[in-house]
Parts: sequence; structure tokens; C-alpha cells
Amino acid sequence: MRGIPPARETDARGNARRPAEELLALARAGDGEAFRGLVEPYRRELQVHCYRILGSVQDAEDLVQETLLAAWRGIGDFEERAAVRTWLYRIATNRCLNALRAGARRPHEYAGYRPEVPLPEPSHRRAEPSWLEPYPDVLLDDIVDEMPGPEARYEARESVSLAFLAALQQLPPRQRAVLVLRDVLGFRAAEVAAILDTTENAVTSALKRARGTLADELPERDGAPLPDSPRERRIVDDFARAFQAGDVDAVVALLTDDAWLTMPPLPLEYQGPEAIRHFLVTVALRGGRRYVLIPTRANGQPAFGCYVRDPRSSLLHAHGVIVLTLAGDRVTAVTRFLDNSLLAVFGLPRSLRD
Repeated sequence: MRGIPPARETDARGNARRPAEELLALARAGDGEAFRGLVEPYRRELQVHCYRILGSVQDAEDLVQETLLAAWRGIGDFEERAAVRTWLYRIATNRCLNALRAGARRPHEYAGYRPEVPLPEPSHRRAEPSWLEPYPDVLLDDIVDEMPGPEARYEARESVSLAFLAALQQLPPRQRAVLVLRDVLGFRAAEVAAILDTTENAVTSALKRARGTLADELPERDGAPLPDSPRERRIVDDFARAFQAGDVDAVVALLTDDAWLTMPPLPLEYQGPEAIRHFLVTVALRGGRRYVLIPTRANGQPAFGCYVRDPRSSLLHAHGVIVLTLAGDRVTAVTRFLDNSLLAVFGLPRSLRD
């Protein structure tokens, strides 16, 4: 995967930026506006970087704030032995690794989640909860739009796909950081060694182990339809129509034979049309329960804000976020994120009126 290119030489309004050297000198002298001008071009890519390592968009934003605060406090000691971008990545990466070691990044709302009805026996049970959260495409667009050519833009979206992120979370934190820095962002081994305060040999060894694990974890899939293509829209519209109508047969007909249904942070996973059918009948769509799905996008994939109808009023209550993974003309994974606070990240309210 290609590395993300340096920031453009213009700001969001197309105005020419002041030279980085001038901004750096002013920032060292205590000019806060100059510091913001120096680091702001990297804010979004730093957030994506922290998200890849942590798996949480909310934790990623917290860590970016910590990174920029640490950079502001340390700007006077910046020795320019590396580029500003590399210096910021060093701070961000090590803050993320510290957070993982401290176990500080855990969502609380569903840490003790109790389902409304007993859940059927899963096809697979993970050893621990999955703390992965979806990442809104709208936050990725600014970076992707800067990538040179459609292939590079595709690779940028692939590097935040749910399958890639889920596999990445299986790596030990340091291997995770090495793989992201080397294979996703394109830093040289010597740069990664400096970022992590280790040797090039250690980086090479960690990268080899990480690639091996990732090759085992990443599923092989037929090509997904292009984003927003007629083919993708047809599959997504068919799914939304069937799910909102409570038509279990129609939903199941859209699934691949090895499709998965997962519900982070719950460690329960259901595989195959029959297991998913049973879950829909006994849990999600039991007793005529109906939903409204609001289209959005997450991790380069079609997604929905999910709302359940209240039979006693016109209110629609938040019921998490659903992300679809497509392969060929079918749905190969339905990931239902249970944390309703995620809706705000997608600009969606906690309730709607029908």
C-alpha cells in the first residue's frame, strides 16, 4: 500500500500556505496560530492512523488531541532531525501504544451489555470482546481525495476496511504499529525504527511476523462492487428494503454461503444463512419488530444508522450502526455495532420521528 502523500501547499480555501520553515520558527516563539498552521494539515491523517491502531474513532480523536497538545508543549525541543509529519507520527504512535498498554481505550456504554432476549448459541465465540468501531467515510474523504489516481484511492479505503481493521486488531500492538507505518503509510524501516525507538532489524522482524498473521486472518473475497456504483446500490437497496420490511427470507437470499453476522463489542459471531436466519427470527426481527435504516458509509463500505420503530408512538429509537461487507453480488458480512453513541459520529440523531 502506498503511503499518504504530504499535505497540499494550500489551505482548505485554496489559499497559499506560509512556508513550513516560517511557521516552525514562529511556533517555537510561542505563536499559537503558526503552530496550528503547521500541524493542522496532518490532523485528519493522524486521526486515521490512531484509528487503525486503536480500532475506535472516538479514542482516535482523543489521542490526536493528546498528540497535538504534546507537540505544542514540545515544539521548542523539536530538533528537525525528522520532518514535522514524521515527528507528529512518532508522538501519535507512542501515545496509542501507551493507551493500549494501559487498557484505557474501552467503550463503557456496552461493556456490560445485556440483550433484551436470550441470544442463540453462536457459530463462534471470540476469546474477548471486539472493541472495533466503524469509521465514517466523510472523515476519510479529505485524505482519499488527495491520493494520486484511482488505484491509490482504492488502497487508502482498503486500509480502513472492516476486514483489514478486524485482522489488524489480532496483532500485538507493536506489530500493529509497524505494519501500519511500513505497509500502509510507506515509512522506511529506518524511520519506523526512530519512531518506535528500536532497531531496523527489530522493525523488519516485527513486520515479517505481522504480515504472516495478517495473511492468515484476512479472508479471501470476490471483488466488492465499486463504491456508489449501480451494482452496489442495487444490493444495498435490496438489503434495506428486505430488512425494513422484516422479510427474513429476502435478507437471507442476499447472503453468501459463508456470510457472518457480528455485533461488536459482543464476542458472539454467527456464520452461514441458517444461523443468521435463526438470529433474525428469534432476536432482531422477533415479534414483528420493524426498523428504519438511514444510509451512510463507513470504512469504505455501505452502512446504515439503525432505528427501531416504537409501536406506541411515532418515535424511532437509535439501535446502533450496521455496516455491510459485499462480495460479488452478495452480502458477505453484516456488522451490527451496538453502541448508540456512534450515531453522533455519523451526524445522526439518537431518535427520529416517523
